[in-house]
Amino acid sequence: MSKPTIGFIGVGLMGHGMARNMLEKGHGLTIICHRNRAPVDDLVRRGAVEVKTPREVAERSDIVFTCLNSSPDVEDVILRPDGVLAGARPGTIVADASTADPESTLRLAQRLAEKGVIMCDTALGNSPVEAEAGTLNAFVGADSETFARIRPVIETWASNIVHVGGVGDGHRVKLVNNFIGMAYVALFAEAYAACQAIGLDPQKLHEVVKPGGLYCGMFERISRWVLLRDPKAHLMRVNNSLKDLSYFNHMVEGAGMTSMLGHAAQHLFMIAKSNGLGDAAMPRLVEAVTAMNGMAQAPLPKDPDRA
Repeated sequence: MSKPTIGFIGVGLMGHGMARNMLEKGHGLTIICHRNRAPVDDLVRRGAVEVKTPREVAERSDIVFTCLNSSPDVEDVILRPDGVLAGARPGTIVADASTADPESTLRLAQRLAEKGVIMCDTALGNSPVEAEAGTLNAFVGADSETFARIRPVIETWASNIVHVGGVGDGHRVKLVNNFIGMAYVALFAEAYAACQAIGLDPQKLHEVVKPGGLYCGMFERISRWVLLRDPKAHLMRVNNSLKDLSYFNHMVEGAGMTSMLGHAAQHLFMIAKSNGLGDAAMPRLVEAVTAMNGMAQAPLPKDPDRA
């Protein structure tokens, strides 16, 4: 049996690795340039076909992945006159790997279903490093038949695949997951700022937390910025984090719940954005905390290798 042909819209930080893994594992791949030419050129050199419109991507594909910045971006590439909906055939699967508003996902699923096109959400966990390695986490919202069709494709770029429920549920669980992550970032940023305020060597906090039960990957990523100024400590930007938190808070409020921590974290990320850090990596949130408390950015430790 031939492998399904793949279309991919959004071959950026996360999408490039996903698309490359599908291409290298035998799937025909059609792409467009959404923003950045470098990953597109790389994939074309590897055998992908570049076209000009989302419609052409859909016309050439059995499964179309989108991995974009926000729900308005996803809505645009699907619904515009030369979009995915215009080119998709009945039975085509549209799999959204963006971090998206679940209400938008359900509206799109309904519009696509009117043409016999199937939508599912394949939300992502981990970073561009795991995307390139083909070891991402995938949280899939789809009916059982669609999940069975798409799982072998997801296995080309994910090592942990969880079928979380129906369409929209992948995006819902991703927002909860990201809320946890963003709340951790806010917590650790404030903790490191507190060290600066009280005159405590931040390295000592790292030494105390690392062997204990509070230690986790997010703490290490924030620490690599605070202690080493590692520009690759975590590449997710403040603006994207703020978007995810706003989607999370909107989602739970729609369910009749008020999230105290969700709004607190969102407020802190908004302060970071207002301080000109919107396009900065989110570990730099610590700078927003120190600035709003009248403190200068802490100097880099004299012996950064000790971290």
